[in-house]
Amino acid sequence: MTRVYAVSDIHGHLEKLTPALHDAGLTDADGNWAGQDARLWFLGDFFDRGPDGIGVLRYVRKLIDQAPDGAIRMLLGNHEILALGTHKFGDTFVPHDGITLRSFERSWVLNGGQDRDQELLTDDDTDWLLDQPMLGLDAGHLLMHSDTAEYVEWGDTIDAINAAARAELHSDDIEVWWEIWRRTTSRYAFRGASGPDIARVLLQHLGGDRIVHGHSIVADQLGIDPQFLTGPHLYADGLALGIDGGAFDGGPCLVVELEEPTAE
Repeated sequence: MTRVYAVSDIHGHLEKLTPALHDAGLTDADGNWAGQDARLWFLGDFFDRGPDGIGVLRYVRKLIDQAPDGAIRMLLGNHEILALGTHKFGDTFVPHDGITLRSFERSWVLNGGQDRDQELLTDDDTDWLLDQPMLGLDAGHLLMHSDTAEYVEWGDTIDAINAAARAELHSDDIEVWWEIWRRTTSRYAFRGASGPDIARVLLQHLGGDRIVHGHSIVADQLGIDPQFLTGPHLYADGLALGIDGGAFDGGPCLVVELEEPTAE
């Protein structure tokens, strides 16, 4: 039986990712792919806040080359959008009705952008990232980076959403790019009294029985220090699973095996 895993929000902490993958039995002692029949999903946010986002990107791409086709997949996170937007537009002003000046570079700095990542990001890296999807579906799980329902602004199916977002990322319109950044930065849609209903509607439209996401640190939701976190958090009546361990904030890099949801 195929095992399915997900990991998210590494934020430049390659030194946490590599042992976590090894402990899960997905890589060997030398860091090479050893997942055999497993599938692994990276739910975005390789960059920013940690020391080696570019190292995370290069390592993941190496694993993808080693693994069978389709065994390792990546979804774009909001920090990929931010890093790519900074690479593309720099400090160009983004038009808007407010008073505060805004640019990708300014937001990148405010969100822990690392100079080294921008300096070492190649055209091949950017071309590869621009073609990665926003959403995925595997073993009854709807996979996404951000805990938001704003993905449906791109379409009403996973394929339509991925195609529309990819087309916008291949545009040169800074305002279109900024809206992508805004959408993927929103969060907390599945929390609170209305959270289960929002999750249920999203699943009914896009497929799957459970949402798996990163973006929002699990420890914050639980009210504990990230260093004490030991696993993911299932919430919203069991319809949402948060897997962001807060690696940049002292927490673990969670490599989570996804069990097929059981119908109630």
